[in-house]
Amino acid sequence: MRGTRDPSGWRVWRNQYEMDDLVRQDVWENRTTWQDAVAKSEADPGGVAIWFDDGSDLKFGEAVDEARRLAVSLAELGLRKGDVVSANLPNWREMAIINLACCALGLVINPIIPIYRDHEVGFILKDAGSRVLFTPGVVSNFNYPEMARRLARQTPSLEWLVTVRPGDGETLNSSYSAMVEQGDPDRFQADQVDPNHIKLLMYTSGTTGVPKGVLHSHNTLRRSAANSAEARGVGEGDITLMASPVTHVTGYSSLEQAFSSPIKTALMSRWDKVTAVDFIERTGATLTVGATPFLKELVDEAQARGTGLSSLRQFACGGAEVPPQLIARAHDVLENCRCFRVYGSTEVPLVTQGFQKKEDARLAAETDGRIYNYDVRIVDSEGCDVAPGNEGEILARGPSMFLGYTDWEETEKAVDQDGYFHSGDLVRAGPQCSIVVTGRLKDLIIRGGENLSAKEIEDVLHRHPAIQEAAVVAMPHPRLGEGVCAWLILHDHRQRLGAEELRRFLHEQGLSPQKSPESIHIVDHFPRTASGKIQKNILRRKTRERLMISGRA
Repeated sequence: MRGTRDPSGWRVWRNQYEMDDLVRQDVWENRTTWQDAVAKSEADPGGVAIWFDDGSDLKFGEAVDEARRLAVSLAELGLRKGDVVSANLPNWREMAIINLACCALGLVINPIIPIYRDHEVGFILKDAGSRVLFTPGVVSNFNYPEMARRLARQTPSLEWLVTVRPGDGETLNSSYSAMVEQGDPDRFQADQVDPNHIKLLMYTSGTTGVPKGVLHSHNTLRRSAANSAEARGVGEGDITLMASPVTHVTGYSSLEQAFSSPIKTALMSRWDKVTAVDFIERTGATLTVGATPFLKELVDEAQARGTGLSSLRQFACGGAEVPPQLIARAHDVLENCRCFRVYGSTEVPLVTQGFQKKEDARLAAETDGRIYNYDVRIVDSEGCDVAPGNEGEILARGPSMFLGYTDWEETEKAVDQDGYFHSGDLVRAGPQCSIVVTGRLKDLIIRGGENLSAKEIEDVLHRHPAIQEAAVVAMPHPRLGEGVCAWLILHDHRQRLGAEELRRFLHEQGLSPQKSPESIHIVDHFPRTASGKIQKNILRRKTRERLMISGRA
């Protein structure tokens, strides 16, 4: 497979859209977000780019001015094009500025999910070769500065720790506010940035238990946003309510679109159904994208308050199973909103776009959307195309797909010689170029739209002195779609291991809280294949059966 070196040092594959100038000009804009942000700040400096749920906002002029100041300070730290800047921040305004500053200098932004702890963050910082980490102060009783100090001692590349919104005594090498204040805008000089170069490094859970670093360019990300705008007919006057973390590809897109498209953003610090309804009514938000729990709770709250949220026109739902009846109920409650399912991943953002027409309500509820601007194959275990309507693995390629992983060997495993990304997801084709997701080859748990690696959790469980073997599977969760269930074999079958004890152990090992098992089953043996492989399909079935017996499903 063709591969070249990016200025960041990673090897990336070059697809047909980059190699064919005629095609590239048709599908790629060859611009950066920084270029558009500057143009908007000059044309409409007082215009709002992003509203925040604390009542504040970020205007185009102040965003570009603050980003220039921050960029000067970053450049004076010695950062150069292709260097990685990590940030494990919540949905704060500072994240938008950091992203713009990185874009202006040709730096690679690496958003890290803020609920991650030492185990995950430590791996990411090392794998990314991060030179700077922007980290919060103490938030929700967790001391982020202390974690940053611990990890800096283990990460040779990490030179600068910058605290954002620090409390007393929480500032590390510097603070965000100090860097902005000290940055002289007269010394600012934007770098010449190739839109084909890597812009974003985002980690996603893999079946091996090791997070994979997904690489995107300016062009691939902009094409993904353009796909959605074109397919859904959105643009000038639209406002996206975004409650997903900006450290996920869905949330990150909301930071970009506010400066690189006519669509503005209403950014929530965290999901809360009461706040969401208030925020939609205050800003007049017209669009949103979210996981299944967001849609259900938004509909519940709107119905309870007797509001149809008349400004809201579209709700794209994905990341977890979406019951058809939920889509139908949403159409009844939200008076002007079309709700639909979509499918995609960090590697191939939004392969499908939803059905928005009233006459397609059934397709919106019963399929995962129609394929848009992707070339898709559905294949069997031998790599042969399946007959129409049969189940198979979905392969996708297109101008918005990623450039590869930080680990080139993983790229070669995931992308074949024809440029198709092998998703590991099982689907079948439906009417009007739609697909229906039927299952996963990957051993992942999708909890509230976030991918959790069963293997990663198992690896940490195996460190416990009492555990001989662990198998982690998905369990039904009434709100989040899926939860974490651990099946354990102990060294001593007479021993007992409680959920709280296990939760404390996993916390001490640096695993983030959402990966702790919500249900534990201790057994003497696992069902296995003839070759000795644990039959997780049986464990999943037994998990569901036990939940039904207990009345929790």
